[in-house]
Amino acid sequence: MMTTRILQICIPVLTIVVLALGPVPARAEESQTIPLQEIQTFSQVFALIKSDYVDPSSDQKLMQGAIAGMVHALDPHSAYLTPKEWKQMQVFTDGRFGGVGIEITPDHGLLRVVTPIDGTPAARAGIHAGDLIIKINGKAVEGLGLQKAVDEMRGKPGSQVSLTLLRPHSSVPLQVTLTRAIIKVQSVRYQMIAPDYGYLRISQFQDNTGNAVQAAVKELEKDADGKLKGLILDLRNNPGGVLQAGVETADTFLNQGLIVYTKGRTGSSDMRFRAHGPDLLHGAPVIVLINGGTASAAEIVTGALKDDGRALVLGSRSFGKGSVQSVIRLDNGGALKLTTALYYTPAGCSIQGQGIVPNVAIVPSNPEERQIDAALLKESELEGMLEAPDQCQKVQPQFEIAEPTPPATNQQKQTPSEGPDLATDFVLRKALEILQGNAVEVMQDGKSVKKVVPLPIYPSRDKNADARVKAA
Repeated sequence: MMTTRILQICIPVLTIVVLALGPVPARAEESQTIPLQEIQTFSQVFALIKSDYVDPSSDQKLMQGAIAGMVHALDPHSAYLTPKEWKQMQVFTDGRFGGVGIEITPDHGLLRVVTPIDGTPAARAGIHAGDLIIKINGKAVEGLGLQKAVDEMRGKPGSQVSLTLLRPHSSVPLQVTLTRAIIKVQSVRYQMIAPDYGYLRISQFQDNTGNAVQAAVKELEKDADGKLKGLILDLRNNPGGVLQAGVETADTFLNQGLIVYTKGRTGSSDMRFRAHGPDLLHGAPVIVLINGGTASAAEIVTGALKDDGRALVLGSRSFGKGSVQSVIRLDNGGALKLTTALYYTPAGCSIQGQGIVPNVAIVPSNPEERQIDAALLKESELEGMLEAPDQCQKVQPQFEIAEPTPPATNQQKQTPSEGPDLATDFVLRKALEILQGNAVEVMQDGKSVKKVVPLPIYPSRDKNADARVKAA
């Protein structure tokens, strides 16, 4: 049976989407000899388990466990998928699945919430990015593994599942009961947020997201009678997804230039993705919103628009998931998900373990809130995280804006809204003020001063658009 290689960029989470790229070329010249001494040790341990372990174990169980352990020793995103797990993984290629709607990742034997997905039971229940799942239906998750934990959370739509959570800097467990549902993710939402200013939210990148983004931009232009003065692109708590969808999204706002490139050990791992244009906004300014839940393909889009001088990035440092996983079909019907490359922004910056640093950082004014913000999980804190050589480690925000502590009632509730809310969303409000050219309070030498934050001026394809950019 011919193995098939599949390329994707994603966090190992509830929603995984894959793209077939064709057969794997034979690379006999790169094959490595297996050390005989290690094989002898393996055989000895195998034989001892078969003969002396208190309960009989099947050969298949032991070999499957050995393979899984070997891959687990690599990095958090490489994994061996049994035939059953591979079939389950394929269920999600159309963005429709049963469950509660959270993106999770392993964290030192437990499970950490990367983000709840917009409009799902988890989002409506107020589950937060950074929450640590310690029990599912009363069973401890420690050592359970990602796939088994996902299986526990899935079930018949309408049935219930109980999650026991720990929040950063809290020792009191929180129990949440969720009603499972068929999750049909609407990856793109948009609306006019102010006269002549658009808002576009991408919750994750699916196969059709690129086309949906282009259609949304055209609709926003139509709503503004062709005079759209600016756009807020909200990628907060976007865990990533399909690489090509991220590339198509970045291309929507670019005329030309490099979007992202990957580097690995083999020639097939080295790829470059370029924009072909045209910029559908004709140079109108863009502000991208990010936070610690912005990961993978969402970081690709952010890095491209930032490095190409197309957008101002506002928020907090992103997750830092900058590795490429190739999914290789195996003869037994399973698959090997293997990290084969790292991706880099147009400026040559690796995102792996570092994330994207915003141009304008939103910093909680309350010291306690700053501690909680710093405690949110990042790629760099994952066990076995790959470190990437990089020249961009010392990049710092150009400006900082202090976010006031919300009233205690709002702080406790924190129920996500189904759409943008300028009254309660401080980050969104500041983005609109900057986009409109208004002065905002920024931190300078430890003091708060009013300042107009300059927006990137991007070459447009019509003179009227150039005038609008300069006026903004």
